[in-house]
Amino acid sequence: MKNPFQIFLLILIFFLTIEKKVLASDIYFIDYSKVMNQSIAGKKAQDYLKNFLNNSNKKFNDTAKKLKSEENKIIGQKNALSKEEYKKKADALRKKVFELNKEREKSLREVATKRKKAGDEMLKNLNPLLGKYMKENNIAVVIDKKNVLMGDKKFEITSQIIEILNKEFKSINLN
Repeated sequence: MKNPFQIFLLILIFFLTIEKKVLASDIYFIDYSKVMNQSIAGKKAQDYLKNFLNNSNKKFNDTAKKLKSEENKIIGQKNALSKEEYKKKADALRKKVFELNKEREKSLREVATKRKKAGDEMLKNLNPLLGKYMKENNIAVVIDKKNVLMGDKKFEITSQIIEILNKEFKSINLN
């Protein structure tokens, strides 16, 4: 007769291998960045942020050109102005440049905040849809594709989730 410990170990190994096979078939992955970039709401958010950034940059570049022109004008008048007058104009110009840089940083922070808000809003709307999809398709775990070293393409559900998201969620309010 065999040792009871050997029998227990054999049964334990049997159940552990069955459990692993069941779990492996229940793990799927999704490419979250693809969802953000290719869903209707994600594309609209990306376009909004790109336009916002382009408009801000255009405004800042125009202001920078005006300040550069003003600087050249002040430099051209250097010999005609008294030291105090020149210093006063140069200080005023430095202050304007400082304010421009402050506004530019503020604009970049605003874009970063809006980008984070878009991602959070997307997740907030994606999670219930993903949960429903998981329940309907008996999926135990969904992980982000960037965390998957290797995986069979049949376990990727990105395109299905994008389709569902496009039907349910059309835009993100970033204002």
